[in-house]
Order: sequence, then C-alpha cells, then structure tokens
Amino acid sequence: MLVADDEPLIAAGIRTVLESADDLEVVAEAENGRAAVDKVLQHRVDVLLIDINMPVMDGLAALEELRRKAPDVRNVMLTAFGDEPNVLRALQNGAAGFVLKNCTPEELIRAVRAAHAGDAYLSPAVTRLVLGMVSPVEAQRRREAARRLSALTDRESEVLRLVAEGMPNAEVGRRLHMSETTIKTYVSRILAKLDCANRVQAALLVRDAGSPG
Repeated sequence: MLVADDEPLIAAGIRTVLESADDLEVVAEAENGRAAVDKVLQHRVDVLLIDINMPVMDGLAALEELRRKAPDVRNVMLTAFGDEPNVLRALQNGAAGFVLKNCTPEELIRAVRAAHAGDAYLSPAVTRLVLGMVSPVEAQRRREAARRLSALTDRESEVLRLVAEGMPNAEVGRRLHMSETTIKTYVSRILAKLDCANRVQAALLVRDAGSPG
C-alpha cells in the first residue's frame, strides 16, 4: 500500500502503525496528490491511504484521477473534523473509506484491512458526521432514494438500517441473531439491488431518503 500525507512526521507515524501489522506493507510514501497518483501507477499498489488537504493536488483530485487510471485501487481518505463537504464528495466518488487523523492505531489498521478486502469503512465518528449533516435534500432526490429503497424486503431494510448506522457485519449479525456470513450475503444482495458500489453509498442513499430504513 501507499501512504500520502504532506506532513513527514504524520506520514512516518502512519507507516509505523501500519507496518506493526504483519499483513500490511507500505511500499512507498507521497507528499502530495500528484506524487500519490504517480507512485500508485508506478508501484501498482492495492490500497492508497491519502490525506484530503495537500499541496499541488489534493486528495479529492487524486481520487478522481485514480478512478480513471487505476480503478482497482482502494482509496481510504484521511480527514479531520470540518471537512464535511469533502467527505461527502469523496464518498459519492467511490472512496473505500474514511478515518479521522486522531483515530486509534487499531482503527487505522482495521480500515486498511477492510479496504483491501473489498469492503468499505467509515469510522463511527465520521459515520455520525456524514449521516447527520444538515443540508436541504431536494424533493426529487428524496423520491428517487425512496424509490430505490422500496425494492428491498423488510429484512434487507432492517440490515441496511444497521449498516447505515456504521455497524460492521459482525455487529449487525449479533443484533439480528444471524451469522456474519449471512449478513455479508445480505449486504451483497442489498448493494446489487440498490446499484451501489459499497455499503457507504448505500448508507448515503438511506440518508437521502430521510429515513433509517
């Protein structure tokens, strides 16, 4: 994987945390979004952990360029409170997850592992921030979201409601007294029905509908 942050001390700390996990390897670092794109293409990494606010090219612009040039790369965004519009924009453009810069080492590792496994990850704090954003929702957008959600069964809606609260599959399974594998199957089916790339986009659809499920 690759770490992109314009603050050398923070980048070094992130690398130390990630490489403390036996299954993670940082192959390169980048000091801005332009360098991140170039190094992703050079090293063919599978996960990019990238800060939003950087010089030359910010993390959002890098994300958009990588969607065209390296669509298989999973992008996990680093952010701080106050980045709400950027968070929403990145998620709508397919970011695999978000973590706060003040997260624990365990959460950072968990986020990268989730992205590598093809899942999406939002730290609980970011989930609450995104789903709690106060902004006018256009009537047409609300109707469209509700229409798409109406395709779900009652059980699928129940699973999605918990997913939209930021719960991992294991926790959803415990709440609904089902196995984690069963929940994973439900989530895959829900994403297919809703035509969503990942669980974060599905959660945003719930938010747009103005209803938890």
